[in-house]
Amino acid sequence: MAARRLLHSAAVSGLVQLRSPRAPAETAAPSAAAPAATDARTAARLVYIETYGCQMNVADTDMALGLLHADGYARTDDPARADLILLNTCAVREKAEERVFARASMLAEEKARPGVVLGITGCMAEHLKDKILTRAPYVDLVIGPDGYRRLVQHVDSARRARGPGVVGKEKPGAGLRDTTLDRFETYEGLDPARAKNEGLTEGVTGHVTIQRGCDKFCTFCVVPYTRGRERGTPPREVLRQARLLANAGYKEVQLLGQTVNSYQYEDVGFAALLRAVAAVEGLERVRFTSPYPLDFSADVIRAIAETPQVCKHVHLPLQTASDSVLLRMRRGYDYARFKTLVADLRAAIPDIAITTDLLVGFSGETEEEFATILAAQEELRFDGAFTFVYSEREGTSAARKLPDDVPEEVKQRRLAQVIALQQRITGEIYRAQIGRRERVLIEGRSRRRADELFGRTDAFRAVVMPAMPGVGSGDVVNVLIEKATFATLLGSVQT
Repeated sequence: MAARRLLHSAAVSGLVQLRSPRAPAETAAPSAAAPAATDARTAARLVYIETYGCQMNVADTDMALGLLHADGYARTDDPARADLILLNTCAVREKAEERVFARASMLAEEKARPGVVLGITGCMAEHLKDKILTRAPYVDLVIGPDGYRRLVQHVDSARRARGPGVVGKEKPGAGLRDTTLDRFETYEGLDPARAKNEGLTEGVTGHVTIQRGCDKFCTFCVVPYTRGRERGTPPREVLRQARLLANAGYKEVQLLGQTVNSYQYEDVGFAALLRAVAAVEGLERVRFTSPYPLDFSADVIRAIAETPQVCKHVHLPLQTASDSVLLRMRRGYDYARFKTLVADLRAAIPDIAITTDLLVGFSGETEEEFATILAAQEELRFDGAFTFVYSEREGTSAARKLPDDVPEEVKQRRLAQVIALQQRITGEIYRAQIGRRERVLIEGRSRRRADELFGRTDAFRAVVMPAMPGVGSGDVVNVLIEKATFATLLGSVQT
């Protein structure tokens, strides 16, 4: 333990003294960790929030809840009780946006109660901007990913401006919009809501956003237009948040970024940051997502291999194995380069689990180009995959220059083939774990049975086991793997 404290001190000392790119007065904000309980203006208000999309949206929700908690709000799971209703959204797929519109229409009925404010935040807010207020005039707030720092004042302004709402009678475009992207905003100084001491969120994994935005501009992706350009959170802030989570009882921290491994802040790169966060006292595990294949350096691979706290799992998006499609996607690598990276990871970390993203039906994809995805699945044998059909997004280079010409029925057939193959491969990998003893972080009760526990291995594999007295959420236990399905390991706690 003393050695680990020494490592922590040495690793952190070179990171916390870095200069901020802006003056402290411009970036710092009062901590949202302590509630303003004495402020009668905000006493007993309730916020209801739904989150759509990736882990970064989850992290943004926790940050928004931290800001609102400091202003006197408590969270409710019942929108019928809420004074503030927020939908924190994703813009990656059109269907997700349509679901948000449908949900917002349902929740607008709550505005019949005096003072209720309804807002849409996040990537969809940035992507559609004024279109939201035209199509859904009952929405009071449209706040993009760089506007959360002003959330509380916007809510107060909307409440004063609107008063009691009458659904269906609002003037189109009358709501408040804050969708200006800020190249410097990293939300330094703002603390997220934390389950262990504020009761606002659930789970055993804390999220720390270390990088915002994306500079890659893949032709199919809307993220650079909704999240802005890449900028790294200062290392001192990353470590401050990691310590807060560890002190709140979290055993695992997940570092987040659109291209997380391209993190750079002055002379600190991703590998150095990984090692420093792993040295924070009280943390058992450090994960990260999602890396970009081009920015996966040898130093980062060494950091994963040499640092016990860094989980031996990498989510590495391939998208497709066709070089011609990769070129149309403007991914910047070919299949041979991706395959070499996978080989390097497995050579350095033999037990590493590698998962991926696979996208079918991109512009012009032929049967021969699609077949490369199936061949890559067989050759690289990913532990798992998130699979998608191409969804054209307004504003992207592909939407402007490339036709969405693969028929929907062809897309769905190809998707079904990819899913079926991946289920077979994942099942084979999971069955190979039978007989192994794994360290499992318990996340809570199993969803299927109350007398079972659910957790994950270091390699992010799901494990279900019988509940035991004295073993619960946040515990790390040894589990003997006894059975496996194509998606879950089953075992028993070893004492």
